[in-house]
Amino acid sequence: MKETAKLTFYGGTGTVTGANFLLEIDGKKILIDCGLTQGEKLDDDVNWSPFLYDPKEIDILFITHAHVDHIGRIPKLIAEGFIGEIYSTEPTKGLANLMLEDTADILSKYTSLGLDKIYTPENLKITLSLWKGFTYHQKINITPNLEFCFLNAGHILGSAMIEFTVRSESDSDKGRSKKILFTGDLGNSPSPILPDTEKVADIDYLIIESVYGDRNHESKDDRRRFLARIIQDNDKRKGTLIIPTFSLERSQELLFELDALLENNRIPIMPIFLDSPLAIRLTDVFKQYKEYLNEIAQKAISPGKYLFDFPGLHNTLKSDESKMINSVPNPKIVIAGSGMSTGGRIVHHEKHYLPDQNNTILLTGYQSVGTPGRLIREGLSKVRITGEDISVRAHIETISGYSGHKDSDGLLNFVQDMQDSVKKVFVVMGEPKSSMFLVQKLRDNLGIEAYAPEKGDSVTLIC
Repeated sequence: MKETAKLTFYGGTGTVTGANFLLEIDGKKILIDCGLTQGEKLDDDVNWSPFLYDPKEIDILFITHAHVDHIGRIPKLIAEGFIGEIYSTEPTKGLANLMLEDTADILSKYTSLGLDKIYTPENLKITLSLWKGFTYHQKINITPNLEFCFLNAGHILGSAMIEFTVRSESDSDKGRSKKILFTGDLGNSPSPILPDTEKVADIDYLIIESVYGDRNHESKDDRRRFLARIIQDNDKRKGTLIIPTFSLERSQELLFELDALLENNRIPIMPIFLDSPLAIRLTDVFKQYKEYLNEIAQKAISPGKYLFDFPGLHNTLKSDESKMINSVPNPKIVIAGSGMSTGGRIVHHEKHYLPDQNNTILLTGYQSVGTPGRLIREGLSKVRITGEDISVRAHIETISGYSGHKDSDGLLNFVQDMQDSVKKVFVVMGEPKSSMFLVQKLRDNLGIEAYAPEKGDSVTLIC
């Protein structure tokens, strides 16, 4: 008799964020990611209602990477009784500490929801005490018949795919094994600072992201050319270019590109402000794990305080330094979080600079439905930011090539390498249109059984 595993989709379906999957296999309950759903309201019930499983029964929580839509609900899991182990790569563990501290600082202010009781220093301390870090390709046995290893996803520093190998106990299948792969988020390779996403074959069941499942990015050459053009146009208008960006990875990659453009005299020297205390602090983790970067990025890391140091760059760690940016004459560039304009220092810059038609806002990453960033991208003349209606007269530019996610063709090519072995593909972590497009693309182009599960769906995997 063949062994079976049960996979239940508790989050990350019908939406890009909120990854949360439960794999019940070989007597173990294994959770993959436990992230916040990011959208219009931070206090959405989907984040703060009870889990649909008992956290006390979870044996291991696997984390694919340190973005908050994959780790943000871990303190809530702890608060509801989780005492198992947490597994990730070593860099993810290092980054998660800072990311959770920052998230806790934001969420603990929501006292009406009781989040100050969940996002406590004590729960963060417990989280880290349960956390174990591993290297890529390190094979670890969970049970005699179940092992895992992390593979490089190329999305952010330390990001991983999780490959589970199941050895069969049945007489008819002696010596055979089945493999289940959770991709987490797959990187938009080649990255300016990371190695490429690993190629993976010989997979039986695949759970894959689909953020850009229905569209493709610009080429790497085009994105750099577009970035240079946007900066040059802003310089001619004597405006301020504001770039909402994620503190983890996107900020660092963008600085790497700006450095290259300046070195090659493709953009004029002007004040460039990295106005993100979190991004600045995360830089120290990049230095600590520089062997996880690609060779070009490793060479760019200097022994000084910050990862990058080029003409015009200013790291504004303190709030007083951030406020002084407004008094610096144009043209200038301001890079600040958050990437979807839902909080952080970028909202203050948007309130100040969006009403001026000489200024520019550049969107470089995915914008969730209902977020200010999404509304700006869709061309609304007014957006509500921190309780105020702000007129949007600034130029709006979008470059998807700086996204950290594979595009539609990249996802197809990734699956193509396992075309001969894969039995079923479950398409998750995308808006419905994007997920269904990728499902149909996999069926039409590769003849693969592909599905877009809904929240709460369970499937049986034959192992």
